[in-house]
Amino acid sequence: MRENLHRFFRAARGAGVRLSPAESIDAMRAVSKVGFTDRTILRDTFLLTLAKTQDEKKALGDCFDLFFDQPEPQSPPEDGKPNEQDADGSNAASDSPSETSDGDEQAEGLGELAQMLLAQDRNQISAAIANAASAASLSDIRYFTQRGIFSGRILDQMGIQRLRDDLDHLAATNPALAERLTNALDGLRGTVRDTVSQALMLYGREEAENLRNEILRNAPLSRIEPRQVEQMRHLIRQIARRLRERYSKPRKRQRRGHLDVRRTIRRNAAWGGVPFLTAWKRRHRDKPKIVALCDVSGSVARVSDFFLLLIHSLHEVVDDVRSFAFSGHLIEVSDILESKPPEEAMAEIMSKVGFGSSDYGSSLADFEDEWMSAITPQTTVIVLGDARSNNLDPRADILRRIAERSKRLVWLNPEGRMAWGWGDSEMPRYSTFCTVVRQCATAKQLERAVSDIVASYQ
Repeated sequence: MRENLHRFFRAARGAGVRLSPAESIDAMRAVSKVGFTDRTILRDTFLLTLAKTQDEKKALGDCFDLFFDQPEPQSPPEDGKPNEQDADGSNAASDSPSETSDGDEQAEGLGELAQMLLAQDRNQISAAIANAASAASLSDIRYFTQRGIFSGRILDQMGIQRLRDDLDHLAATNPALAERLTNALDGLRGTVRDTVSQALMLYGREEAENLRNEILRNAPLSRIEPRQVEQMRHLIRQIARRLRERYSKPRKRQRRGHLDVRRTIRRNAAWGGVPFLTAWKRRHRDKPKIVALCDVSGSVARVSDFFLLLIHSLHEVVDDVRSFAFSGHLIEVSDILESKPPEEAMAEIMSKVGFGSSDYGSSLADFEDEWMSAITPQTTVIVLGDARSNNLDPRADILRRIAERSKRLVWLNPEGRMAWGWGDSEMPRYSTFCTVVRQCATAKQLERAVSDIVASYQ
């Protein structure tokens, strides 16, 4: 039963429930107290010990129902069609006593699987399928293309080869019994297919999710289809959580600093060098501050949407984040993003400044006039935009002053490098004052850029 619990935990993780080893151990201890007899109590036990949010409770409940709901063995009619009955209700097509006796005698010489199928003992068949699935490592299934492979493995474990020999023998000696066994085998194949499909839903979900996410991570953000927008937002939240886990914990562990060996030895000279008192090196770290300027004109609006969502999902790592959006003019959108759901926030931002013709010079002038004081020597300024100012004055002098006041200036351009400097692109002029200039057209590139920015404060 321990192995079944481990498989259930794997399935739960694939369903999106975050389980740590400690939580799995707590759940196993709770299950040892309540037992497996009452499925309702067992289900509630898992929900109480493992689920941490309402979404996880729903996902875990669905996973539980699927995991413990084994497919029922199929039992087709013996001859493949309903039996005809006489007027008095008796079975006209039933075997005579002598035929039944001969069939039973021949069945005794058949293999175990053949006898099981002819007996149609559902419990025995279910147990045999479960044992064969375990022996065939069905929990290792990951892709739908593996369904046929695992179905074959399960049938092999159950003794399908011996069954084929039995069918060949019965076809020559007792065709009626051979037909019964063939129909029973068809039912068995259907049950095995259902079992494999169920396992794929349980154990293949995580791999399918990873594959889908990998495709999305490398897809251009500006070309995401409407049906993929919510999936991409979910992926951006996963990226933010991964960055929080990567950079929050080291900061907590390193608050005390590293052991200063020389000072420790000097401090404990009176005790013969035994380190009763320790000395620690503390490296000063700047408090992270980010100012993000996002172009939300029509050409880059979708990329800015995901970028702003990622930045404000990192509040546990970056305590001080201020975000601005612009196309023809610039406004601060920090309060909008922090107080409203992503869909409502982006709709409001777009209604105010989105989808217009970009004017970088005017927008930089707005920032210098009203918010230049937000930049300190500890601030990282991030500009996300294609640097296309529609042949208007780019005001690169303002960008130079921003770079001089800040710790670093990072420009993330969603266009390919080959397009920089062509047409109305002012990227070569702006890049002169930037600490870092990167192409940032996909979620993967966006994650890497933000990761490097946050890492610089560690």
